[in-house]
Amino acid sequence: MVNRTQPRSGRGNDTRELIMTVAERLYAEHGLSNVSNRQIGEAAGQGNNTAVSYHFGSRTTLVRAIMTRHGMLVDAIRQRYVEAAGDSTDLRDWVRCLVRPVPEYLATLGVPSWQARFAVQVMTDPLMRALVTDESLARDSLRHTLHRLGQCLHTVPPETRRERGEMARHLITHTCAERERSLAEGSAEPGASWDRTANALEDALVGLLTAPTTHRPAAAGPRPVTLQEKETA
Repeated sequence: MVNRTQPRSGRGNDTRELIMTVAERLYAEHGLSNVSNRQIGEAAGQGNNTAVSYHFGSRTTLVRAIMTRHGMLVDAIRQRYVEAAGDSTDLRDWVRCLVRPVPEYLATLGVPSWQARFAVQVMTDPLMRALVTDESLARDSLRHTLHRLGQCLHTVPPETRRERGEMARHLITHTCAERERSLAEGSAEPGASWDRTANALEDALVGLLTAPTTHRPAAAGPRPVTLQEKETA
Protein backbone atom coordinates (compact mmCIF):
# COMPACT_ATOMS: atom_id res chain seq x y z
CA MET A 1 0.00 0.00 0.00
CA VAL A 2 1.25 3.47 -0.88
CA ASN A 3 1.85 5.84 2.01
CA ARG A 4 0.05 9.05 0.98
CA THR A 5 1.97 11.10 3.53
CA GLN A 6 5.14 10.63 1.51
CA PRO A 7 6.00 13.03 -1.35
CA ARG A 8 4.47 11.90 -4.61
CA SER A 9 6.83 10.62 -7.28
CA GLY A 10 7.30 12.46 -10.55
CA ARG A 11 5.21 9.80 -12.24
CA GLY A 12 2.45 10.28 -9.67
CA ASN A 13 2.43 14.03 -10.28
CA ASP A 14 2.27 13.45 -14.03
CA THR A 15 -0.74 11.19 -13.53
CA ARG A 16 -2.48 13.80 -11.38
CA GLU A 17 -1.88 16.48 -14.01
CA LEU A 18 -3.19 14.20 -16.76
CA ILE A 19 -6.31 13.36 -14.76
CA MET A 20 -7.00 17.06 -14.10
CA THR A 21 -6.55 17.93 -17.78
CA VAL A 22 -8.90 15.17 -18.93
CA ALA A 23 -11.46 15.87 -16.20
CA GLU A 24 -11.55 19.56 -17.07
CA ARG A 25 -12.38 18.76 -20.70
CA LEU A 26 -15.05 16.19 -19.83
CA TYR A 27 -16.65 18.41 -17.20
CA ALA A 28 -16.66 21.34 -19.64
CA GLU A 29 -18.32 19.23 -22.33
CA HIS A 30 -20.84 17.30 -20.25
CA GLY A 31 -21.27 19.00 -16.85
CA LEU A 32 -20.02 18.00 -13.42
CA SER A 33 -22.83 15.61 -12.53
CA ASN A 34 -22.72 13.75 -15.85
CA VAL A 35 -19.12 12.56 -15.68
CA SER A 36 -18.01 9.71 -13.40
CA ASN A 37 -14.56 9.10 -11.98
CA ARG A 38 -14.43 5.88 -13.97
CA GLN A 39 -15.01 7.79 -17.23
CA ILE A 40 -12.25 10.23 -16.35
CA GLY A 41 -9.84 7.43 -15.52
CA GLU A 42 -10.59 5.61 -18.77
CA ALA A 43 -10.19 8.79 -20.84
CA ALA A 44 -6.88 9.43 -19.07
CA GLY A 45 -5.68 5.94 -20.03
CA GLN A 46 -5.61 4.64 -16.48
CA GLY A 47 -6.00 0.88 -16.31
CA ASN A 48 -7.03 1.05 -12.66
CA ASN A 49 -10.62 2.28 -12.53
CA THR A 50 -10.02 3.71 -9.04
CA ALA A 51 -7.15 5.96 -10.19
CA VAL A 52 -9.15 9.17 -9.79
CA SER A 53 -10.30 8.22 -6.30
CA TYR A 54 -6.76 7.24 -5.35
CA HIS A 55 -5.23 10.56 -6.41
CA PHE A 56 -8.06 12.92 -5.44
CA GLY A 57 -10.46 11.06 -3.17
CA SER A 58 -13.64 12.74 -4.40
CA ARG A 59 -15.05 14.76 -7.26
CA THR A 60 -15.14 17.85 -5.06
CA THR A 61 -11.41 17.57 -4.35
CA LEU A 62 -10.69 17.05 -8.04
CA VAL A 63 -12.73 20.09 -9.09
CA ARG A 64 -11.09 22.26 -6.46
CA ALA A 65 -7.65 21.09 -7.56
CA ILE A 66 -8.38 22.10 -11.16
CA MET A 67 -9.74 25.50 -10.17
CA THR A 68 -6.86 26.11 -7.77
CA ARG A 69 -4.29 25.28 -10.44
CA HIS A 70 -5.75 27.90 -12.76
CA GLY A 71 -6.64 30.34 -9.99
CA MET A 72 -3.07 30.63 -8.76
CA LEU A 73 -1.86 31.56 -12.24
CA VAL A 74 -4.65 34.10 -12.72
CA ASP A 75 -3.79 35.53 -9.31
CA ALA A 76 -0.17 36.08 -10.34
CA ILE A 77 -1.36 38.12 -13.32
CA ARG A 78 -3.83 40.09 -11.19
CA GLN A 79 -1.07 40.96 -8.75
CA ARG A 80 0.77 42.75 -11.57
CA TYR A 81 -2.31 44.83 -12.33
CA VAL A 82 -2.84 45.63 -8.65
CA GLU A 83 0.73 46.83 -8.32
CA ALA A 84 0.32 48.97 -11.45
CA ALA A 85 -2.90 50.50 -10.08
CA GLY A 86 -1.15 51.48 -6.85
CA ASP A 87 -3.23 54.04 -4.94
CA SER A 88 -5.47 54.93 -7.87
CA THR A 89 -8.99 56.13 -7.14
CA ASP A 90 -10.10 55.63 -10.74
CA LEU A 91 -12.82 52.98 -10.97
CA ARG A 92 -11.59 51.81 -14.38
CA ASP A 93 -8.18 50.90 -12.96
CA TRP A 94 -9.77 48.52 -10.45
CA VAL A 95 -12.23 47.11 -12.99
CA ARG A 96 -9.15 46.36 -15.10
CA CYS A 97 -7.62 44.50 -12.15
CA LEU A 98 -10.80 42.46 -11.80
CA VAL A 99 -11.40 41.66 -15.46
CA ARG A 100 -8.24 41.49 -17.51
CA PRO A 101 -6.30 38.75 -15.69
CA VAL A 102 -8.88 36.14 -16.72
CA PRO A 103 -8.83 36.57 -20.53
CA GLU A 104 -5.09 37.32 -20.41
CA TYR A 105 -4.53 33.95 -18.74
CA LEU A 106 -6.92 32.14 -21.09
CA ALA A 107 -4.90 33.47 -24.02
CA THR A 108 -1.89 31.50 -22.75
CA LEU A 109 -3.74 28.17 -22.93
CA GLY A 110 -3.92 28.00 -26.71
CA VAL A 111 -6.78 26.66 -28.82
CA PRO A 112 -8.70 24.63 -27.93
CA SER A 113 -8.86 25.26 -24.19
CA TRP A 114 -11.52 24.20 -21.73
CA GLN A 115 -10.99 26.24 -18.60
CA ALA A 116 -13.60 28.97 -19.21
CA ARG A 117 -16.32 26.46 -20.10
CA PHE A 118 -15.34 24.31 -17.11
CA ALA A 119 -15.61 27.39 -14.89
CA VAL A 120 -19.20 27.94 -16.05
CA GLN A 121 -20.09 24.39 -15.01
CA VAL A 122 -18.49 24.95 -11.62
CA MET A 123 -20.21 28.29 -11.03
CA THR A 124 -23.65 26.82 -11.81
CA ASP A 125 -23.23 24.13 -9.15
CA PRO A 126 -24.23 25.67 -5.78
CA LEU A 127 -21.83 23.63 -3.63
CA MET A 128 -18.86 23.97 -5.94
CA ARG A 129 -19.51 27.68 -6.47
CA ALA A 130 -19.43 28.30 -2.72
CA LEU A 131 -16.20 26.36 -2.27
CA VAL A 132 -14.43 28.02 -5.17
CA THR A 133 -15.68 31.49 -4.25
CA ASP A 134 -14.44 31.15 -0.67
CA GLU A 135 -11.05 30.02 -1.90
CA SER A 136 -10.82 32.85 -4.44
CA LEU A 137 -11.65 35.48 -1.82
CA ALA A 138 -8.75 34.23 0.27
CA ARG A 139 -6.33 35.52 -2.38
CA ASP A 140 -4.91 38.91 -1.47
CA SER A 141 -4.96 40.42 -4.95
CA LEU A 142 -8.66 39.70 -5.53
CA ARG A 143 -9.65 40.76 -2.03
CA HIS A 144 -7.73 44.02 -2.42
CA THR A 145 -9.28 44.63 -5.86
CA LEU A 146 -12.81 44.17 -4.52
CA HIS A 147 -12.07 46.43 -1.56
CA ARG A 148 -10.84 49.22 -3.81
CA LEU A 149 -13.81 48.78 -6.14
CA GLY A 150 -16.10 49.17 -3.14
CA GLN A 151 -14.35 52.41 -2.19
CA CYS A 152 -14.81 53.77 -5.71
CA LEU A 153 -18.51 52.87 -5.58
CA HIS A 154 -19.22 54.19 -2.07
CA THR A 155 -22.11 56.33 -3.36
CA VAL A 156 -23.92 53.29 -4.77
CA PRO A 157 -26.33 51.62 -2.29
CA PRO A 158 -24.87 48.40 -0.82
CA GLU A 159 -27.72 46.25 -2.14
CA THR A 160 -27.18 47.63 -5.64
CA ARG A 161 -23.44 46.96 -5.39
CA ARG A 162 -24.12 43.34 -4.44
CA GLU A 163 -26.56 42.87 -7.31
CA ARG A 164 -24.18 44.37 -9.83
CA GLY A 165 -21.33 42.31 -8.43
CA GLU A 166 -23.31 39.16 -9.23
CA MET A 167 -24.05 40.48 -12.71
CA ALA A 168 -20.36 41.22 -13.22
CA ARG A 169 -19.40 37.68 -12.22
CA HIS A 170 -21.87 36.18 -14.68
CA LEU A 171 -20.78 38.56 -17.43
CA ILE A 172 -17.09 37.70 -17.06
CA THR A 173 -17.62 33.95 -16.70
CA HIS A 174 -20.09 33.45 -19.54
CA THR A 175 -18.47 35.90 -21.96
CA CYS A 176 -15.13 34.13 -21.59
CA ALA A 177 -16.79 30.73 -22.01
CA GLU A 178 -18.50 31.84 -25.23
CA ARG A 179 -15.25 33.27 -26.58
CA GLU A 180 -13.43 30.05 -25.74
CA ARG A 181 -16.13 27.99 -27.45
CA SER A 182 -16.12 30.11 -30.61
CA LEU A 183 -12.32 29.94 -30.86
CA ALA A 184 -12.35 26.17 -30.36
CA GLU A 185 -15.05 25.67 -32.99
CA GLY A 186 -13.47 28.10 -35.45
CA SER A 187 -16.64 30.20 -35.49
CA ALA A 188 -15.16 33.35 -33.96
CA GLU A 189 -15.67 36.53 -35.93
CA PRO A 190 -12.70 38.03 -37.79
CA GLY A 191 -10.37 39.88 -35.46
CA ALA A 192 -11.62 38.05 -32.38
CA SER A 193 -8.99 37.75 -29.66
CA TRP A 194 -8.73 37.51 -25.91
CA ASP A 195 -7.39 41.07 -25.80
CA ARG A 196 -10.49 42.30 -27.60
CA THR A 197 -12.64 40.34 -25.16
CA ALA A 198 -10.82 41.94 -22.24
CA ASN A 199 -11.39 45.42 -23.65
CA ALA A 200 -15.08 44.76 -24.20
CA LEU A 201 -15.54 43.37 -20.68
CA GLU A 202 -13.71 46.30 -19.11
CA ASP A 203 -15.92 48.82 -20.91
CA ALA A 204 -19.09 46.87 -20.13
CA LEU A 205 -18.33 46.55 -16.43
CA VAL A 206 -17.45 50.21 -16.02
CA GLY A 207 -20.84 51.01 -17.55
CA LEU A 208 -22.65 48.42 -15.42
CA LEU A 209 -21.13 49.52 -12.13
CA THR A 210 -21.68 53.23 -12.74
CA ALA A 211 -25.16 53.00 -14.29
CA PRO A 212 -27.80 55.30 -12.76
CA THR A 213 -29.82 53.72 -9.99
CA THR A 214 -33.58 53.62 -10.33
CA HIS A 215 -35.19 55.26 -7.30
CA ARG A 216 -38.47 53.50 -6.68
CA PRO A 217 -41.00 55.25 -4.43
CA ALA A 218 -41.73 53.51 -1.17
CA ALA A 219 -44.81 51.30 -1.22
CA ALA A 220 -47.85 53.40 -0.41
CA GLY A 221 -49.75 52.49 2.75
CA PRO A 222 -53.49 52.90 3.31
CA ARG A 223 -54.79 56.38 2.43
CA PRO A 224 -55.54 58.42 5.57
CA VAL A 225 -59.26 58.90 6.24
CA THR A 226 -60.30 62.53 6.10
CA LEU A 227 -62.31 64.21 8.83
CA GLN A 228 -65.27 64.58 6.44
CA GLU A 229 -65.23 60.86 5.65
CA LYS A 230 -65.20 60.08 9.38
CA GLU A 231 -68.23 62.30 9.99
CA THR A 232 -70.24 60.79 7.15
CA ALA A 233 -69.28 57.21 7.91
